[in-house]
Amino acid sequence: MLDNSALPVFSAPYAADDGDLAAALLPTARLSPEREARIDASATRLIAAIRADHDRLGGVEEMLREFALSTKEGVALMVLAEALLRVPDALTADQFIEDKLGQGDFEHHATRSGALLVNASAWALGISARVVHTSETPQGILASLSKRIGAPAVRAATRAAMRLMGNHFVLGETIAAALQRAQGGGARYSFDMLGEGARTQADADRYFASYAAAIDAIGRSAGTARLPARPGISVKLSALHPRFEALSRARVMDELVPRVIELARQAKSYDLNLTLDAEEADRLELSLEVFAAVLRDPSLAGWDGFGLAVQAYQKRALAVIDHAADLAQRLDRRLMLRLVKGAYWDSEIKRAQERGLADYPVFTRKAMTDLNYLACVRRLLGLRPQIYPQFATHNALTVASILELAGDSDGFELQRLHGMGEALYARLRQDHPALPCRIYAPVGGHRDLLAYLVRRLLENGANSSFVALAGDDRVPVANLLRRPADIVGDAARARHPKIPLPRELVRPRLNSGGFEFGDRATVQALLAEIAAQTQPVSATPLIDGVASGGVGRPVISPIDSTTVVGEVFEATPDQVAQAITAARRGFVTWSRTPADARAAILLCAATLLEQRRAQFVALLQREAGKTLEDCLSEVREAVDFCRYYASEGRRLFGEGETMPGPTGESNVLSLRGRGVFVAISPWNFPLAIFLGQISAALMAGNTVVAKPAEQTPLIAALAVRLLHEAGVPNSALQLLPGAGAIGASLAAHSDIDGVVFTGSGEVARAINRALAAKDGPIVPLIAETGGINAMIVDATALPEQVADDVVTSAFRSAGQRCSALRLLFVQDDVADRMIETIAGSARELSVGDPRDPATQLGPVIDADAAARLETHIARMKREARVHFAGHAPGPGYVAPHLIELAGADQLHDEVFGPILHVVRYAADQFDAVLQSIARSGYGLTLGLHSRVDAMIARAIERLPIGNVYVNRNMIGAVVGVQPFGGSGLSGTGPKAGGPHYLPRFAIEQTVSINTAAAGGNAALLSEGDEDG
Repeated sequence: MLDNSALPVFSAPYAADDGDLAAALLPTARLSPEREARIDASATRLIAAIRADHDRLGGVEEMLREFALSTKEGVALMVLAEALLRVPDALTADQFIEDKLGQGDFEHHATRSGALLVNASAWALGISARVVHTSETPQGILASLSKRIGAPAVRAATRAAMRLMGNHFVLGETIAAALQRAQGGGARYSFDMLGEGARTQADADRYFASYAAAIDAIGRSAGTARLPARPGISVKLSALHPRFEALSRARVMDELVPRVIELARQAKSYDLNLTLDAEEADRLELSLEVFAAVLRDPSLAGWDGFGLAVQAYQKRALAVIDHAADLAQRLDRRLMLRLVKGAYWDSEIKRAQERGLADYPVFTRKAMTDLNYLACVRRLLGLRPQIYPQFATHNALTVASILELAGDSDGFELQRLHGMGEALYARLRQDHPALPCRIYAPVGGHRDLLAYLVRRLLENGANSSFVALAGDDRVPVANLLRRPADIVGDAARARHPKIPLPRELVRPRLNSGGFEFGDRATVQALLAEIAAQTQPVSATPLIDGVASGGVGRPVISPIDSTTVVGEVFEATPDQVAQAITAARRGFVTWSRTPADARAAILLCAATLLEQRRAQFVALLQREAGKTLEDCLSEVREAVDFCRYYASEGRRLFGEGETMPGPTGESNVLSLRGRGVFVAISPWNFPLAIFLGQISAALMAGNTVVAKPAEQTPLIAALAVRLLHEAGVPNSALQLLPGAGAIGASLAAHSDIDGVVFTGSGEVARAINRALAAKDGPIVPLIAETGGINAMIVDATALPEQVADDVVTSAFRSAGQRCSALRLLFVQDDVADRMIETIAGSARELSVGDPRDPATQLGPVIDADAAARLETHIARMKREARVHFAGHAPGPGYVAPHLIELAGADQLHDEVFGPILHVVRYAADQFDAVLQSIARSGYGLTLGLHSRVDAMIARAIERLPIGNVYVNRNMIGAVVGVQPFGGSGLSGTGPKAGGPHYLPRFAIEQTVSINTAAAGGNAALLSEGDEDG
């Protein structure tokens, strides 16, 4: 692995507090009144030029204003641009057009727009909308098509409109075409070869070849100008490596750095500018490490063209600039730094919320981004000439501020996107002929521009953006001249009031805290804590808090059959009755404990879990074979269960609900515990499901006898001890580790009041029969089992997103999730490409020791599980087509497999491991696919990848699936957000982590009191006469 040890390591708080940053930025933001006045005057001239130059504005800016993102037209246009051009078949394209173009009044826009591009697009969409109306049915539309322009014409017109839009944003489909179009204008160019991040090695190789060919073509046509006036190219690191992520750091440094050095050497040979693009926040530290490793290469000495993009919406932007400047000074290099606002804001917000971070890595208010941008401008201008700043902006006020701060036109340049900001920059050329300006020009085919186009529309088309407002005569110029510092005002207003902190997202409860793997310092501290967990672990039956003897055996790690994790003493049949008797005694006290007190104990348990995260992660890795990411997610889920059920329990088990009724009478409905609940949990989530079952039963006022999975008793024992420490009475929670026979004995016992179970359908049915056979009260069974979970992918889906979501859904946790994807239906028109991308992405997964943070797939749970999976793979090799078979590092490991079936009926049962089955379907067979899924009888999870809302709605309506995931992966249900559980062969309900779960653990009681029994209705009499 390449060694960067001699260079400083980038270090800055990953997600600092907005108020603290505002307090540091605001004092330096003010300029003298004279300078502010000059900025206002300059910005006013530029805005006037923008508003006067309607021909130049008649490109994308006017489209952005006309089809505002807050309207249905804007949304439909976005979806069309993102999906339509990749739809290969006519049927799906027609369905897609029918679905989207009925949603907006596109024709209306043509009547009030004089610009060519908007006219052309609105005209085409208006023609389509005359055919497709929301009031019409699909049958009616199809019947009338022949009387009107016909579906092929609709399809062609819509595609033409989208291409026209794309051509405005993209300089050329090839680098040769882009260079031809760029000639003669005298502008500087920086070329961006379009494409998303690589999912496969083939993707990475293709992008590398594209970059190399582009550098060669740009270099040969670059002319005689010298840097920084020469053209450049932007390189996206995630396009050059299929696992460009923090946990794969070692592999990235070994494999990616040499490729970037090769491209840099090629750019140096032509004296071009090569800039590394900025990407998501979790990749920043890794990007900077790659940047430093390339920069230090001796062969690049004397070249002033290497550069880096810096995102002003990132809270670490100033630290990035300082770090780059420090590297340049230490290595005696000159750098080009491109300052941008940032294009991934919405995904950064969502990721931080999903991860449960303490704060966001980006600013939540646009004004704070603008304030930080100007702070970065000052810093960069002060670093000249070692740093050559490149300021990318379409904001007239920002441009005027840069010119004022710079004092002259030397040593920096301004940049705009191709297809945007033309009027602004035309006026700049008039007023400042010597000011260098560069056009950032995307290059690529229509398929590649889609994601880029959507990002640009999101970034520049939001109703609050300067681009959207500058050309709108109704917006006073004074509004556009408001300084970011004035908008922010003070540090207390730095944070967006409507965007809660990630841990405040699910108030009134606290969201579980998580980690960002791109925050190296935090991850290293966690890994050190995990490594320190070396204490011996054991599990014994716990009855009334007393460890009881049993039959001892070693607990063997699935990682390595020679590794003993600890020792378990398994319960005996006699101890089953003892535990139930103890729980029955404990019920008297626990059921009378106030709901608030029970909730407080669960909240304490959640806090202890977070404090001892490393201890549980270490044991989950060793005993269950889970990867670091899976372990952290499971601890978070366990914490969320405790907090969610505490919050729900306070609401449901408090004072009761007063019912309506006649005067003189009180009627109150309340919930109370049933008695003794048996909780039988699985090995695949030995902490989260184990604690989820127990915490729900306890919160409802029941006592619990917990029987963990035979494979994972140590985690269960540790969790039970934590609950007792948190305040759960010894008599309220008993633990009986043991084999399946112990669970069967518990379920059959005459003195239990309910069973909560997660596991196989076969065992669930056996428990159900045992409960039905008992004399006495009929008691509930709450069961969640598995399923042959399916995903349907049609031709409108984005292949890269499908690959990400399929690989995650099918292979994460080695496929050992009840929610995991087992059966993938792919529309035949796109199946070859989809299957190739999925197989290529799966090939990049690291299978191995889960204690290595870079591992994505650990072992399966035990030798029996491995044998069952290998038997299935052997049968599939005879009966089906294996597209991909990964490499397993040793016994106990099963590599990912991708297997194509002739039909769904070849898969009879759930295959609980990293094996994905694929079935092709024709575009007109969507309903047949739904029928096939329904026939299986399972109903746990379903995935849908489509941009056709009507198709999605049809699938949801026809399939009674417990959890449906649309255009995302289909695992990792979040407590209180995505309540989890299935129907049919997949479970009884209610859903765990949902509002209907706790009442199933309780009985209802109505108390009716005649309040007038003592003589007279005092409450009624006290009301008096309304006339006074």
